[in-house]
Amino acid sequence: MNFKKIITIIAIILVVALIAYLCYGYYQKAFVKVQNPIATMEIEGYGTVKIELYPEIAPNTVTNFVCLANRGFYNGLTFHRVVKDFMIQGGDKNGDGTGSPYLSDIMDNVENDRAYTIKGEFMANGYDQNKLRHEEGVISMARGDYSSYSSDLIDEGYNSAGSQFFIMTKNTSSLNGVYAAFGKVTEGMDIIHKIEEIEMDSEDTEKPVNPPVITSISVETFGVDYGTPKTMEAFDIQNWFNQYYSSMIKY
Repeated sequence: MNFKKIITIIAIILVVALIAYLCYGYYQKAFVKVQNPIATMEIEGYGTVKIELYPEIAPNTVTNFVCLANRGFYNGLTFHRVVKDFMIQGGDKNGDGTGSPYLSDIMDNVENDRAYTIKGEFMANGYDQNKLRHEEGVISMARGDYSSYSSDLIDEGYNSAGSQFFIMTKNTSSLNGVYAAFGKVTEGMDIIHKIEEIEMDSEDTEKPVNPPVITSISVETFGVDYGTPKTMEAFDIQNWFNQYYSSMIKY
């Protein structure tokens, strides 16, 4: 067998191997369903809640939640806000709704640490892939709303979610398309309803007397590496107020 024939045979083998590889990849994509990540939330004194996350609906939101959870960010935090027949909210490291995650919470060796947010993956923010409704059991990202201060701050509110999330206890259509829903409770919905029945502060009817503690949240990704979320610099409302009033003084 001469050299040219050997080269030809090798080339044919490589082409066949490449075609086989491409066909297998197409098959995997078309017919093999990737298992959605499952979050397991342990709540002290209440039990276990399991939540299926939907990366095909809100990919960056899911990536952010997975990253924070599996790095232990949520461990020891609380459900600081509870509204009966609406939702329960948690995931704030300050425990009062004012906290934001920092870059060091999602990555190592951060030189210039700062608070961050993620872009809101919902229709009102120009993202049309998220059609998940805010029904009982759905988990969604909490965010700010600065539009009452200025109509120019709508985008800042839309893109202000960081680590805080809420779980719906009742269908609420008014949130559809304006908050980033990204998963749903599959086990332990009775625990969520039990939490919404806890004793509330007499002066602040949305503040639990004894906020339920999230012992841990871990996410099984079934071998998928969701990486690190795309982030934005957190909007500083206090700095905005300072600049606003400074500009008013000039006139």
